[in-house]
Amino acid sequence: MERTYLLPLLLTTLVYSSLGHRGGRSPSASLSISPDRSQFLEYMSFSLSCEAQGSSTGWRLKRYTATVKQSESGVDWGFNQSNYVIKTAKTSDSGVYWCESGSGEHSNAVNITVHGGAVILESPALPVTEDDSVTLRCKYQATPSELTADFYKDGSLIRTETTGQMTIPAVSKSDEGLYKCNNSEGESPVSWMTVTGWSSASLSISPDRSQFLEYKSVSLSCEVQVSSARWRLKRYTVTGVDWGFNHGSKYVIKTAKTSDSGVYWCESRSGQCSNAVNITVHGGAVILESPALPVTEGDSVTLRCRHEDKKTKDTSSNFTADFYKDGSLIRTETTGQMTIPAVSKSDEGLYKCNNSEGESPESWMTVTGPGPVRSKSLSRLLCSLLVVSLYLLVTIVLLVKCRRRRAQGEIRVPRKTREDQPGQHVEE
Repeated sequence: MERTYLLPLLLTTLVYSSLGHRGGRSPSASLSISPDRSQFLEYMSFSLSCEAQGSSTGWRLKRYTATVKQSESGVDWGFNQSNYVIKTAKTSDSGVYWCESGSGEHSNAVNITVHGGAVILESPALPVTEDDSVTLRCKYQATPSELTADFYKDGSLIRTETTGQMTIPAVSKSDEGLYKCNNSEGESPVSWMTVTGWSSASLSISPDRSQFLEYKSVSLSCEVQVSSARWRLKRYTVTGVDWGFNHGSKYVIKTAKTSDSGVYWCESRSGQCSNAVNITVHGGAVILESPALPVTEGDSVTLRCRHEDKKTKDTSSNFTADFYKDGSLIRTETTGQMTIPAVSKSDEGLYKCNNSEGESPESWMTVTGPGPVRSKSLSRLLCSLLVVSLYLLVTIVLLVKCRRRRAQGEIRVPRKTREDQPGQHVEE
């Protein structure tokens, strides 16, 4: 009977997960589960929580159950909290769990099975990353089992292990699928294991500038959604790729030198690369303070022509300065700074400045289009369609049953004459 309602659960998991990642953007909240398993024996404990980037106040846990009885299936709208601890799990706790905001945004979804039998498969409920090591355990009752176990993927036997556990040293997308196990004590339910590619990384720089005076400080870091452990900072200087540059995913330059000038980026072990940032450490007295990272169309951007007094080391931009774009003079400012109220693609280019104290190096300013706008109304619509479709399915089944009963009743009961029909006879 489990398979009869497994498909709706898996379908619901995929639907809500896709809603949480619309437009290629990561959701604002993620659902975490501890311990990270998709199957539990009855009376075991586990906890779920909505992990939001800012605050989880506006997020609530939701769940969808699909039991054998159709009348007990559907979204549990009364299930409304951001953290939930199940101390003694029951089979009725099985279902798809996700986080939902007041505006209709969704997190990732997790499919949990609480099994009333004696054997479960301990497999990760959350997605695993390519190249990670994953161990699947065929557990009997509440203690680890050393019983010989058969492991199946998508219905086919893939391995038999005398230790009762199977390890995949480096998972790949081909390992994604539906797993189960069995041993001499019974068979586990099936669970889906999701394998994702490495998260893309972005290189951040603080302060966000492309030019620095000597002996100033700057920090760079690889920002990754999951873990930055697999990413390393790289740099290219005038002499070529600096292969000896190995400072992990974060690097702080406390006293910058001209030799620190170059192109920096993040690189994964598989060769994926992040955005690149071109940094210039200038030995002169004048630099142009312009953003090193791309700016978005419509943003306000201020360029400053900054001068350093070599004796006092004080910096100032209170000099009349000329600003150039692609070699042509575009503006002269007595305040030493130039503001573009709303940048556009036409403002992208190579900038520099000069004042009475000298000239700055050139730096490229990149302008990108506005980010993808996530349609909340569409997410709500898809959620409504999911619930309505389930409602319509039940309604259709009931209508078919009613018609069959009516047809059977018409065969057994003789048809009444016009005189016998109620409402046609009038008493004198």
